Amino acid sequence: MQTLAILAAKVSSLLLKCIGRGGSLPGSIALKFDNNILNKLEFTGPVILVTGTNGKTSTANMITDLLANAGYNVISNRKGDNLKAGIVTTLLTHSSLSGRVNATACVLEVDELNIRHILPNIPVTCLIVNNFFRDQLDRAKEMEQLIESIESVLPNYHDDLILNGNDPNVVRLALKAKNAHVYYYGMDKNKYSVASTNEASEGKFCPKCGARLKYDFYQYSHIGQFSCSKCDFKTPNLDVCIEDVDLTKQSFTCDGIYYRQPYMGMYSMYNCAAVLMVAKYLNINSDIVKKVFEHAPQPAGRNESFQKDDKTCILNLVKNPTGANEVMKVIEKDEDDKVICIVLNDREQDGTDVSWIYDTFFEKLMNDHTKRIICTGLRGYDMALRIYYGGYEGEISVEDTIEQAIHSSLNTPYKVYAIATYTALLPTRQTIIKEMNL
Repeated sequence: MQTLAILAAKVSSLLLKCIGRGGSLPGSIALKFDNNILNKLEFTGPVILVTGTNGKTSTANMITDLLANAGYNVISNRKGDNLKAGIVTTLLTHSSLSGRVNATACVLEVDELNIRHILPNIPVTCLIVNNFFRDQLDRAKEMEQLIESIESVLPNYHDDLILNGNDPNVVRLALKAKNAHVYYYGMDKNKYSVASTNEASEGKFCPKCGARLKYDFYQYSHIGQFSCSKCDFKTPNLDVCIEDVDLTKQSFTCDGIYYRQPYMGMYSMYNCAAVLMVAKYLNINSDIVKKVFEHAPQPAGRNESFQKDDKTCILNLVKNPTGANEVMKVIEKDEDDKVICIVLNDREQDGTDVSWIYDTFFEKLMNDHTKRIICTGLRGYDMALRIYYGGYEGEISVEDTIEQAIHSSLNTPYKVYAIATYTALLPTRQTIIKEMNL
């Protein structure tokens, strides 16, 4: 059945490519032939998994480029098919019929809930965890349930664990991974750190004894330097620590070396810290890391800028309060007059529960520089109501379609910021390109 499963994946993938399609269908077909196909594969070299609520795509892609520039033959699910079927598709389409994976390194982005299906079934040499935030409650349930699903497979894990040392929800994984070699990355206190925050909705209590956590400082949300008020649980010593953070120049130092990060925002610097940790772990020199940061591709919809003559439109994906709040901070810093177009959908990939918009500080957009806010999408009226309840005194409007909303936004003398959820992102992007004749 193993050979049939691999053959089925290869043939179905080829047929899909012939009609310009991709996706995880080949993996789903292969799993029908052999549900245990993953633990029958043979690997050579490091096998790295990247998971977490925010930033796993950018982090996994940069690590893929890091290894490729260091001379590895790398395969990865770069397009983000991070569920079990998507990962099976990636591995089988790069395998021989005997089950040997044709690569000297694998980097796989894995959905948090799917770690329990992947980690025990392939020879993972390194698991990287970026962060844990509340996300898509209808699918992922409460964050505690999500973390417990990962913890359940860690007691038998004997290899390397790379964790964000500034996230107590991530650091707690080490308590269950008694047999793993644990490394931590994070960020030092800087001019953007704050002593208190109203953003932190998680990370309030010690996972070891249940007492309240104390913070010396916060970077954003519940990310910062913490310690338990009763036991020894605290921010660990960091193996990689980012210092001298400058969000304007998008720069930082690490071990005395100056780096420019490819993306905006403090949260993106944590992605870079994870890459630096992998480079240290695999003895890859800083020149290669700098090259990766310099040439990192801008993922579609991650602060993606479109320019035509004197018109600028910037597109951002939002999917949960923490990620959305970081987008709000970037927009808030821009003192140009602007129009904001928000596209809110509630399909399965977006999360059918849109109550998260009330945990997002859209109030950061509500200043004199925001001239108008246009809402659309399947839950456009819910979004407009959220803006109204937030106290915005400018013009709020709702358009029936994305096309109408983007047209109205661009048909103004102002810069445009478009904010879209998962299933709205591609249609919004395509509409911007069409409307601006790019």
